[in-house]
Amino acid sequence: MKITKPNLKTAIAAMAAAAVMTAFVGLGALQRPDYTASDLLYQEAAATDGQIVVVGMDQRALEELGPMPWPRNYIAEAISYLNSDPDAKPAVIGVDVLYVANSADPEADAALVAAAAEGGNVVFASAATFGSELVESEDDGSFFMDTRAVQAWDQPFDELYAVSDIGHINAMSDTDGYIRHALYSVDIGDRVIKSFSSVIYEKYRAAGHDGPDIKEPKDGGFFYIPFHAKPGAYYEEISVLDLLWEEVDSSYFADKIVLIGPYAAGMQDEYRTSADHSVPMYGIEIQANLIEAFRTGFYPKEAGDSLQLLICFLVFLFAFFFLKGRKVLPSVIFWAVLTGGWLAICYLAYWHGAVILHPLWLTVPLTVEFIGSIAINYIKAAKEKRFVTKTFGRYVDPAVLKTLLEQDAAKDLGGKMFDIAVLFVDIRGFTTMSESLEPTQVVNIINKYLTLTTECIMKNHGTLDKFVGDCTMAFWNAPLPQEDPVYLACRAAMDMMEGSKALGEELMREFGRSVDFGVGVHFGPAVVGNIGAPMRMDYTAIGDTVNTSSRLESNAPAGTVYISRVVADMLGDRAKTTSLGATIKLKGKAKGFEVLTLDSLE
Repeated sequence: MKITKPNLKTAIAAMAAAAVMTAFVGLGALQRPDYTASDLLYQEAAATDGQIVVVGMDQRALEELGPMPWPRNYIAEAISYLNSDPDAKPAVIGVDVLYVANSADPEADAALVAAAAEGGNVVFASAATFGSELVESEDDGSFFMDTRAVQAWDQPFDELYAVSDIGHINAMSDTDGYIRHALYSVDIGDRVIKSFSSVIYEKYRAAGHDGPDIKEPKDGGFFYIPFHAKPGAYYEEISVLDLLWEEVDSSYFADKIVLIGPYAAGMQDEYRTSADHSVPMYGIEIQANLIEAFRTGFYPKEAGDSLQLLICFLVFLFAFFFLKGRKVLPSVIFWAVLTGGWLAICYLAYWHGAVILHPLWLTVPLTVEFIGSIAINYIKAAKEKRFVTKTFGRYVDPAVLKTLLEQDAAKDLGGKMFDIAVLFVDIRGFTTMSESLEPTQVVNIINKYLTLTTECIMKNHGTLDKFVGDCTMAFWNAPLPQEDPVYLACRAAMDMMEGSKALGEELMREFGRSVDFGVGVHFGPAVVGNIGAPMRMDYTAIGDTVNTSSRLESNAPAGTVYISRVVADMLGDRAKTTSLGATIKLKGKAKGFEVLTLDSLE
């Protein structure tokens, strides 16, 4: 493509628009809606295999045992019951309750320690309290604000910690308040504490169960949670009370992962998650989903933002050029293919490549660009329609104008070479006649004459170029190609001759004067377009063909149509002509230019 000033301006505008839209998504303007779209696209619930069972500290238990905190011997009894049959005990028991420091009941504490020690399969919860803290960098000694500094650490009391495993239960929500990510480990200074779910999973594997190795995340320890199940999927209506009253056979839990935790409203352990925006999920269920992710080995990683932003920029740039001036249908197809294709790529990348892409980063700006281009194209088309209507509305046949509007012919109005048939017609003797008439009579006569010539031109689908005094100019085959422009021009000339008889009789009755026409018709190449100054533009034709037609008319006697040999040849047997040879000398034409009279036309 040749680099011109308009092309350069378009390229700069395209790059600027693409850069603005890319910055728009890169700076996080679509973060929240993109989160929501990701949840809809990526989170699909599946059936659980029953290997993970949630035992709820539920409303029924609260009503029977009283409000929390319960005496610790209750959970000790539940653990002992689960492990009552050494040959059919759970693979792991996870207790999602913080037992920090010794309680006021030493016997209850001792019972809990004894149950955990005897079972050897219990994991208890621990938790960090995070805050902001100014810390010194180990690399260069500079200071920075650590927004995830551990300011407090809660873990089981010493005796319980000594006989059991622990894992942190910190839940980290995204900026919109929904939980989509989990924290794999917490560095508390003297040691690193892994997550409650990962410790349970590793203990489950140590009990003889197969499963993939955990792929430890690097990006701050956070990883995306592929929720395997929605709220309630792991809960089988089994309450802690059922264990204490031995209403569920302990063998049911054999070799399974049993999670015990709060499962009642008001216990401050409910969270909004990406699995279901409308129904909260209890913390123990989030842990169950995390364990399921480790069991399946499927916990996708987010793709780098830089590559996605580059893809967005290139697509936005390409879309700008493609959509510019494009009609609605191809624009809609283009938009549907790109947005649908991107969503399909996101879906396939997630489920088959374990890679998370941003579904709205490309689709929303592209939709805005699509709608904007449709609006701009519509405004531009309306403007061009008004321009074409203004330019041709009074000068061409309505059928021609309709076709012009339908075919978007405005782009050719700047100037183009056409082969056109040109007609000039003038009143013979009008100047002498006008000297003896009143000005109003002169205007009346000229208006009747111009009305007649205009009607003949329009009737035969010509383009009325201009009135010059008592002379009328018209042409055919522009701005739209026509099947037989020469015939149409000559048909208009003959209609003028026929109409001049009736007009002459009318003028004779009104003013005692009559008129006759002289007509010239020629065919050949000419430049046709909007020509003039910015304050005054006319759609007209210029060139030798126009000059020749004008000179044929100026030499034609009253009541005569002069045509050139090329016109006569194109009419063929449809016309009767009389050749005048080269007897008529036309200004600017070499000797031998043949002039003919058009006597009749089929």
